Amino acid sequence: MATIDANTQETEYLRTIEWEMMDKWKFFPLSMLSSFSVRCSLYPLTLIKTRLQIQKHDSMYSGLLDAGNKIYRAEGLSGLYRGFWISSIQIFSGVCYIATYETSRHVLKQYDVSSSVKTLISGSAASLVGQTIIVPFDVISQHLMFLGLADYRNGGKMVINPLGVTVDPSRSKFRTTIDIAQLIYKNDGIRGFYRGYVASVCTYVPNSALWWTFYHFYQDQLHRILPSSASHLLIQCFAGTLGGFSTTLLTNPMDTIRARLQVERTNSFFKTLRGLWIEEGLWMFSKGLSARLVQSVCFSFSIILGYETIKRISVKEEFKNKVKW
Repeated sequence: MATIDANTQETEYLRTIEWEMMDKWKFFPLSMLSSFSVRCSLYPLTLIKTRLQIQKHDSMYSGLLDAGNKIYRAEGLSGLYRGFWISSIQIFSGVCYIATYETSRHVLKQYDVSSSVKTLISGSAASLVGQTIIVPFDVISQHLMFLGLADYRNGGKMVINPLGVTVDPSRSKFRTTIDIAQLIYKNDGIRGFYRGYVASVCTYVPNSALWWTFYHFYQDQLHRILPSSASHLLIQCFAGTLGGFSTTLLTNPMDTIRARLQVERTNSFFKTLRGLWIEEGLWMFSKGLSARLVQSVCFSFSIILGYETIKRISVKEEFKNKVKW
């Protein structure tokens, strides 16, 4: 018989499908497919968010819709997917992230740890592993996002090109990516691929810890408010959306600093913070916030929809009668 977590005793179904309850041969391939699909559909929001964070004041775009419209008109659909293929490697870090999160929960369950502490620690550990894998690809991807982007109000000069990459339309995207990687290594060595790593960890470890904590908190609150006949999967999707919204509001300034450290190649966290404050003042807290909120809400809803659906599909036969959709 299944051992049901303490916080699910009040119901006859599993509120949380634990790691040991799933068939991993089903879970991992489906999880990768789901992650790729979500990232593919939402990547334009990631690109827009990054450009809004990097621009000085409103020199290029006035907001989310303006940025999306200008990028599409000037660069076409492919412009909204600059750097996507190198960024798509995140699906592997995503699998490592989920495996770390679920394994950490499984290990901590053996100790007398409260549900909220278990979630906080597991979310932090998962993000630390994920960021260690993905930051080098993130750095390259962000350089690709701005490559060839010109401000025609300033004599057609490239907006950001700290590596001095020559834009050559005859070269393939793969060759251009290799050029960027070689220039990063030439200028900074291996350390260049981890530029902004500390800022990424300081952004995404708390972000992940808070997101999972909010997710379970909102899920519990919604269960108390909504009737017992409500779809459990729908409750989880709404809880994930609310969790993403809350977390984004709290961590947006750190994400802006992280993006600037990686793209502008500044070496000092505090120098970047000071420069952002001088440049934007209190507006630094809302820099790229609209795009990030939309991205976070869509991403959270989609990820939870895919993640919890896959967990239900992958659950072992003996637990299927305890799963509620």
